[in-house]
Amino acid sequence: MLKQSAKLTKTVLLSGMLAASSAAIAQEEMQYGITPPQVNAQTYILMDYYSGAVLAALNPDQRQYPASLTKMMTSYVVGQALRQGKIHNTDMVTIGESAWGRNFPDSSKMFLNLNQQVSVQDLNKGVIIVSGNDASVALAEHTSGTVLNFVDTMNQYVQQFGLKNTNFTTPHGLDDPNQYSSARDMAIIGAHIIRDTPEEYKIYAEKEFTFNKIKQPNRNGLLWDKTMNVDGMKTGHTSQAGYNLVASATNPSNMRLISVVMGVPTYKGREVESKKLLQWGFANFETLKTLEANKEVSEQPVYYGDEGSVKLGVLQDSFITVPKGKKAELKARYELDNKYLQAPLAKGQVVGKVIYQLDGKDVAVVNLQAMQEVKEGGFFGNAWDWLVLTVKSLF
Repeated sequence: MLKQSAKLTKTVLLSGMLAASSAAIAQEEMQYGITPPQVNAQTYILMDYYSGAVLAALNPDQRQYPASLTKMMTSYVVGQALRQGKIHNTDMVTIGESAWGRNFPDSSKMFLNLNQQVSVQDLNKGVIIVSGNDASVALAEHTSGTVLNFVDTMNQYVQQFGLKNTNFTTPHGLDDPNQYSSARDMAIIGAHIIRDTPEEYKIYAEKEFTFNKIKQPNRNGLLWDKTMNVDGMKTGHTSQAGYNLVASATNPSNMRLISVVMGVPTYKGREVESKKLLQWGFANFETLKTLEANKEVSEQPVYYGDEGSVKLGVLQDSFITVPKGKKAELKARYELDNKYLQAPLAKGQVVGKVIYQLDGKDVAVVNLQAMQEVKEGGFFGNAWDWLVLTVKSLF
């Protein structure tokens, strides 16, 4: 277990402590002096999926036209509706005027015909694999009744994810002055798709889709690259947006990276720049499991409670990302928010933090949580605890 000194903190080596951990972690832009590659994009980001660490970035919060990257949120909304049983893959959708393929000339589409009956499963593939604007409208109407309602749900998830530079006005992503996103926000949306809708994410790896006897390839050319294991995600392009690509890949160590490039000048360039980032990330960093869910880090006394102590740890696994070869140098300490813990405490309540340090710098923080509920104690016990704390406060 991590130890704590009388001053609330103590640094200890993590040797042998590395296990597993998650979303409670805060690990932002990393300052390790490792120069990222030159990337020809208006904005980009490279993020570790498990730790959330940003390994490299250029203008990551700059608002851009997302183009068809918008469909990532469209597919997320659909994936959640499927999980919740609001819609089903076997539902047959009648294609109306608004989703008719003829309404989207000179843009990507599934080639839906008016009054055609199409399954939700096929429409979903039409959105993800071939970036169908027509399929996006058809799914939006089927899922939420109207496109307006669907877009409202998209923006509810924007708020839920804490995205600061994203607003959607359409389910397909054709340019609109009020529709924008950023490289950082798109990486976060991508991570949510992988984590929250794994069945949905499998579709992103499919290389082609045939509908109405029309065979179309997935526009993410990195799926065919045999030098790396790319299994998603999404391309986007309009004249104002330039060429965009969100890509995700894993390596043999089960590290997963998400790259986003936006505003690349050429079709092929978005693949070239994304590959640069992914290969650089895998070559220079590794992701380590740190705190394991429900595994005790420390046990601390509790005052005014029906229990005399509480176990502290994390309720979800967490990870951190460090430069390769630095694992043995990683140190950690924990700090409590208050010197003396007092009931009531709810299970999962944040009572402190674990801070990871490398080369004398803090590189990541994980919330330290109460692993059990501690209710308020009785009158006599509370009176004794008051006396104990009063005496301690004198020293």
